[in-house]
Amino acid sequence: QVRLVESEAGLVQAGGSLKLSCAASGLTFSTYTMGWFRQAPGKEREFVAAISWSGGSTHYVDSVKGRFTISRDNAKKTVYLQMNSLKPEDTAVYYCAVAPRYSAVTVSVRMYNYWGQGTQVTVSS
Repeated sequence: QVRLVESEAGLVQAGGSLKLSCAASGLTFSTYTMGWFRQAPGKEREFVAAISWSGGSTHYVDSVKGRFTISRDNAKKTVYLQMNSLKPEDTAVYYCAVAPRYSAVTVSVRMYNYWGQGTQVTVSS
């Protein structure tokens, strides 16, 4: 059974940094593309970043480029999202997710099969 456990919620001031982690179990982690999504109140879930199963390819939504970095440690079966220069508009529940095995990096919510429980990120102004 696939399980994704995300790090605890975080509260940070605008301009600050936060690093999210997502530990996976129940799958051969190194063969799966991983993604991060977020959902703000009253809004649809949106793509944030993804990293290919090999770690050789990444993709970001324009609004976080240059501020967020996705990475993975296959030995620890963990994917990370380093968030710098945070803005109030980054406030949302953040979810990690698993795409099909050996898939290319994708931004589509529908391509991801397994999801973490979500963790709240709050950026105060």
